[in-house]
Amino acid sequence: MASPTAAPLPRRGIERLDLMLLCAEALDLNGAEATLWLSEELGLTEVVSDRVELWKQRCHNPLRRHVRRGSLTPSETDALIQVLCSQSERLYPLLRALLSAQEPLDISQQRWALFEERLRELIRERLNPRRSGVQTLLDPVGGAPQRRQLIRTMALAAGQGGFERLKASLMDASS
Repeated sequence: MASPTAAPLPRRGIERLDLMLLCAEALDLNGAEATLWLSEELGLTEVVSDRVELWKQRCHNPLRRHVRRGSLTPSETDALIQVLCSQSERLYPLLRALLSAQEPLDISQQRWALFEERLRELIRERLNPRRSGVQTLLDPVGGAPQRRQLIRTMALAAGQGGFERLKASLMDASS
């Protein structure tokens, strides 16, 4: 876990972290339950104790319908990153299938269509549709590069060193 003096995630990092958690939920229909289960498995129940606490932490994303002021503590940030890395590890076969260039184009397009349909549903349900970032994500053409980048980042978060790679990526305000 981070020390109390660690720098908080920039706003863009919080947005991306929450969006990747939404992607995990889009890939796994039990994604919200898996998040809570993984936090328990990782011994993070002190930080992510229940569904309400998880919701409160994720509401620091300014793209959400209901936004909380302030920022996540370093321990909350690290816990969410650890959970996302574990989810990415567990979902890696699906992430790899989405990113694979080895499959026939029609199968790859079907996979992306299913993922994007579920992600759009979650975005409409949980994020503020008046925000330009949300409108871009919902745009079938304009949002495709961002959605692909979220999946690529999740794939890089899987495996050994994933926590450090993901945290560094989220701390980089330019990405």
